[in-house]
Amino acid sequence: MKTIDYIPTSKIERATKLVQTGAKVGVNYIKHYAEKMVNSDLTRDKLNENNAEDIYDGLKSLKGSALKVAQMLSMDKNFLPQAYVEKFSLSQFSVPPLSAPLVLKTFKTNFGKTPYEIFDEFNANSVNAASIGQVHLAVKEGKKLAVKIQYPGVANSISSDLALVKPIAIRMFNLQGKDSDKYFKEVEDKLIEETNYLLELQQSQEVVEACSKIENILFPKYYPEFSSEKIITMDWMTGIHLSEFTAKNTDQEVGDKIGQALWDFYMYQIHVLKKVHADPHPGNFLVDEQNQLIALDFGCMKQIPQDFYIPYFELINKNVITDETLFNQKLFELEILRPDDSPAEIEYFTEMFHDLLSLFTKPFQSESFDFADETFFESIAKLGERFSNDTNLKKMNGNRGSKHFIYMNRTFFGLYNLMFDLKAKIVVNNFLKY
Repeated sequence: MKTIDYIPTSKIERATKLVQTGAKVGVNYIKHYAEKMVNSDLTRDKLNENNAEDIYDGLKSLKGSALKVAQMLSMDKNFLPQAYVEKFSLSQFSVPPLSAPLVLKTFKTNFGKTPYEIFDEFNANSVNAASIGQVHLAVKEGKKLAVKIQYPGVANSISSDLALVKPIAIRMFNLQGKDSDKYFKEVEDKLIEETNYLLELQQSQEVVEACSKIENILFPKYYPEFSSEKIITMDWMTGIHLSEFTAKNTDQEVGDKIGQALWDFYMYQIHVLKKVHADPHPGNFLVDEQNQLIALDFGCMKQIPQDFYIPYFELINKNVITDETLFNQKLFELEILRPDDSPAEIEYFTEMFHDLLSLFTKPFQSESFDFADETFFESIAKLGERFSNDTNLKKMNGNRGSKHFIYMNRTFFGLYNLMFDLKAKIVVNNFLKY
C-alpha cells in the first residue's frame, strides 16, 4: 500500500482538501443527471459508488477526526447506501500508513528517542493504519509488542475539522437552534480524549482488570514505561479481524461462543462499570486460533451518568413502553420530547420513538436472542428507510435526545451489527454471573 509522507495540519490546508472533495462530488452529480436524461432507468448506485470513493479518498489523506466520522458512519449499515458502508468500512483498519521517515520523526518528537534506542527490534513499516494512529511491530527481550503511534497534528485539528463538518451535519440531521451545539461538543470532547494516549493507557488497564474474568475474551497487557501521550505500547496479539472470521466461519457453536463473549463484555461494562467501549467495529476485535475473542483499543470510552442510565434502560421494560403516561415521562427525561415542542411534534416523535424502541429493545425481551434473525434486521432497515423518506420529519426540529445518546446509540448499532455478522444466539443476562 502507498505510504503518506505528509498530513495536512493547518486549518486552511484541511479546509482546501474538503472543498476539493466537495467539488468532485458536485461533478459526480452533474454527470449522473446528464446520464439520467439519456437513460431514465439509471439508478443512483454508480453515483453512490463514485461519491463514496471520492469522499473516502479525501478523508483518508486528512486522517484524524475527518476519517473518524467516516468510521462512525460505516457502523450504521441500515441508514447509508451500501457503497458508502463498504468504502467507509475501510477506515476501520485499512488506510494508507505514514512513511518510515515520518514515523521515526514522530517517534523522536514525542518520545525523545528513536524506536531503535528503546526496542531490540522495530519495524518502521506499519502493519495496521487507522483514523488516529497506526501500529508497528516491535520486540523487547524476546517479547513481541504492538506500538501505536498517533498521526502528527491530529489532536490540534479536531476542533477545526468538526467546524467544517458542522454545516453539513446540521443539514443532514435537520438540527435547529443553538441547542445543537451540545451534540458537537460531545463528539469533540470524545475525539480529544481519543488523542490522549495516557488516558487510553489508564482506561485500557482498568477495562482489562475489570473484564478479564469474562469467559472466551482476551486482552493485551499494556506497558506504561514504553508509552507516552502520543505513543502506546501493548502485547502483540495474534488473530484475524472479526470481519475476516465471520466471512469464513461455518461453525454455529463457535459463532455463538464468540458472540456470547462479546455480548457479556458489553453488558458487563454498561450495567456494572457504567462505562463502555463505544467503538465496537470489527477492526477493534480479533479472533485467535483457539476461537477466543481479543479486544483492542480502548481510546473511546463513554461514561454513562446515572440520570441517563436509569431512564434509558427503563425503556427496555415492556411495561414502560406500553404505558402511555410512563413512556411519555421517560421521553421527556431523555430530552427526546422537549418543553417547547408543539402538540404535533409531541404526537409525531412519541409515535416515532415508540416504533423505534419497540423494535430495538427486542433482544432484551426474552431470556435468549438469535442475532441470525434476518427479519429483525430487515425491520430495522425498513424503519430507517421510512424515516429517511418521511417529508414531515424534515420539517421538524431534529434536536432530539440527550447528548449521551450519540455514543450509546453508536455502541448498540455497532454491537448489533457485529452480533448479526456472527449470527450468534446468546443468553441475554448471562453477564450477571460475573
